[in-house]
Order: sequence, then structure tokens, then C-alpha cells
Amino acid sequence: MTPPVEMSHEEVLRVELEVLRQEHRDLDEAIQALVELRGTDQLTIRRLKARKLRLKDQIARIEDELTPDIIA
Repeated sequence: MTPPVEMSHEEVLRVELEVLRQEHRDLDEAIQALVELRGTDQLTIRRLKARKLRLKDQIARIEDELTPDIIA
């Protein structure tokens, strides 16, 4: 049996970032599809949009952590 591969903190963040971005895109597509149906419950759409905004905040937080501060 091979030992598990250890990932650095940065690698873990990059994987998490890609998962969050994919979920954000999926929610965007789901919201668009529900909006086009017109008979969809508006509460459901609002909840999905709120989830999408939370994902955007998480994505921004991880991107900030991955991007080094450059003092000019």
C-alpha cells in the first residue's frame, strides 16, 4: 500500500478554490434555468442567489490568502 500524499496548505486552498468556483458556476446555471421557467418560487431563487454570494465571498477570501501582499 502506498502512503498518502501530503498536500501543502496552498495546494489544499487551490483545490478548495476550484471546487467553490465550480459550485458557483453550477448555481449560476441553476438560477438562470429557474428564472427562465417563470413559474418558479421566488424564495428558492433568492436562497440560491444568497448561497452564490456566500460562495463568492469564500472564493475572494481564499484568493486573497493565495495572493501575496506586494508592497510597492
